[in-house]
Amino acid sequence: MKLLVATEKPFAKVAIDGIRQVAEQAGYELVLLEKYASKEALLQAVADADAMIVRSDIVDSEVFEAAKQLRIVVRAGAGYDNIDLEAATRHGVCVMNTPGQNSNAVAELVFGLLIYAVRNFYNGTSGTELKDKTLGIHAFGNVGRNVARIAKGFGMKVLAYDAFCSDEVMLEAGVTPVHSAEELYEQSNIVSLHIPATEQTKRSINQALLSRMPQGGILVNTARKEVINEDELIVAMGERPDLRYVTDIMPAADLRMTELFAGRYFSTPKKMGAQTAEANINAGIAAANQIVDYLENGNERFRLNK
Repeated sequence: MKLLVATEKPFAKVAIDGIRQVAEQAGYELVLLEKYASKEALLQAVADADAMIVRSDIVDSEVFEAAKQLRIVVRAGAGYDNIDLEAATRHGVCVMNTPGQNSNAVAELVFGLLIYAVRNFYNGTSGTELKDKTLGIHAFGNVGRNVARIAKGFGMKVLAYDAFCSDEVMLEAGVTPVHSAEELYEQSNIVSLHIPATEQTKRSINQALLSRMPQGGILVNTARKEVINEDELIVAMGERPDLRYVTDIMPAADLRMTELFAGRYFSTPKKMGAQTAEANINAGIAAANQIVDYLENGNERFRLNK
């Protein structure tokens, strides 16, 4: 078996060492394609691979067409919109992600962004505290649950809305469930987004929702750029000089927003929620273990396509 690790942005060495150990214990050959400069390099490398690990690398129908032996591809991380699931299914390839492996890293970044925002981007003026504020978590998956855990350490009241998560799960985590996005935004000083980019959620965070937030509301987005309706976000922030937006996913309208909303808007230059040494290692090694478990035992626990 040949396991290809194809990463334009490479894993840390310690992660590669862990992946190699898992592969070699299973008797697999490990091949690395790092910092590749062209899609052609990926197409050539995947031609004789049985399994592949990627990060944010694009795996589309052309890649699957070239990968005649490929049986499984694992996205080391939670988001998987870089992989064409329908094409994978057509070519008989199993696609998985590694949910939960970078959840704490993303959750910690939420609070890094939040403290920066409530302290007025460290401009020397008097800010506010997180204690006793109400935090609304939009989607209560692995990241959302870690956000809730950290928020309680700050002394925050925590609400959550997730149409696919039961009230019992939220209550067990010490979180108050609400039953609509509108209710969440109305009751939360801060909303932290953790929804995936699906046909239902793309551009769903709009003026109507944001206008419901209390005075001084803050929206934090460490999820996906596509869930934001940028045009309506700009309208909402224009109408409400008290609203703030912080994110690690640079909007297409970054320059315009920087000019219009100085002191109320911040984006990191690149997406960095999962960019910690620990998350990098955990996701890579988890991906390798899932590949071996699938190929040797048929375990499809984290399968994304049918």
